[in-house]
Amino acid sequence: MDVNAAVAAVAAIAGVLTGVIAMLAFRWSEREQKRPTRSSLHTDAVLPPGVDTVLSVLRSSAVVLDEADAVVKASSAAYALGLVRGGKLAVEPMLQMARDTRRDGEIRQVELDLPRRGTGRGEALAVSARVAPLGSRLVLLLVEDLTEARRIEAVRRDFVANVSHELKTPVGALSLLSEAVMDASEDPEAVERFAGRMQIEATRLTSLVQELIDLSRVQNDDPLEDAEPVRVDELVAEAVDRCRHQAGAKQITMAAGGAADLRVWGNRGQLAAALGNLVENAVNYSPARTRVGIAARSVNAPGGDHIEIAVTDQGIGISDKDKERIFERFYRVDPARSRATGGTGLGLAIVKHVAASHGGEVTVWSAEGQGSTFTLRLPEAGAARDRAHQQSARETRAGGAGLDVEAGRYTPESPESNAYETLPAPEVLP
Repeated sequence: MDVNAAVAAVAAIAGVLTGVIAMLAFRWSEREQKRPTRSSLHTDAVLPPGVDTVLSVLRSSAVVLDEADAVVKASSAAYALGLVRGGKLAVEPMLQMARDTRRDGEIRQVELDLPRRGTGRGEALAVSARVAPLGSRLVLLLVEDLTEARRIEAVRRDFVANVSHELKTPVGALSLLSEAVMDASEDPEAVERFAGRMQIEATRLTSLVQELIDLSRVQNDDPLEDAEPVRVDELVAEAVDRCRHQAGAKQITMAAGGAADLRVWGNRGQLAAALGNLVENAVNYSPARTRVGIAARSVNAPGGDHIEIAVTDQGIGISDKDKERIFERFYRVDPARSRATGGTGLGLAIVKHVAASHGGEVTVWSAEGQGSTFTLRLPEAGAARDRAHQQSARETRAGGAGLDVEAGRYTPESPESNAYETLPAPEVLP
């Protein structure tokens, strides 16, 4: 009898313990379900009706704080910018703004530079933060990322400053020369000399304005809207003809070589301007009695066949530090030579944009004192037509090989070799 009583008592105690454990587990489960998560911090319980929906469609990063500075609601963009960490607002200036707004109810706005997350380069993230009261207990923080807008504004400001500087030189020269002509009105020789200088400056000014128009056009237009198959040999002939006078004055031989009957797909005018700029630079930066060569070939590539047009000179060459910047607007390797030849510093920038807009690229090999090879790489007509609306704008990169312009084939470049050695004589254009 005592044994049965003991067994019953043990069973009763076990049942009570089981019930207590089940109740505790239920309570713990309820508390876990009510605990705030990263995506939704008890939004339904505290946010006014409709606010959650409005915040979800805003382009700005949104954070809602309660009276204890805890995050009630935060958009995914706020987490991506690093504004919220561990359920707290991680930016102290914004947190102080929220506290001040909670205290006096005034709307505040400030622009801040925040360090980027995950980068050790000290890059700043420009943001505009606006804080406003949301009901009686909550504070709403809206953050707008201004980084890209700031970058575009800086580019635009630098471009305007550069254009103003470039225009000032020929305009100022024309003003001074016109005064000189007036003062020397009774001296025919002086008038003729000053008039010749005025014509040079006017030509330089016209060239600068035209290149600005060309650069604006290639940046804003879609060249593939009116694209057509363009013969490469016609582009080469047009580029050579454009520079024939300058080359003849310096006794520079113009040579053409490479494969025949090649075609690229694109805007003929833009492609002719790009190749013409490369040939013109080669002539301007080459010493007298040297050679400039243009050659083209077709190459196989994973994304489709490409045409490579190389322009090689025996000029002054480009240093490694200059090769990184030569495609920037208004940048000149030799400013003195550019002034003498009327260069604007926009030619290679135009080439870069034309190549990118046609789904290609332009690369450069160069060694100081040994010349340079610029290679314009464009999709071949058939392959480019198939993907006319899927062109990719890739960054220009420094090339490690030069094109044998007289044989129309590639060979590795080195400081000891030049594209003109041990090659059959090309067709010399008259």
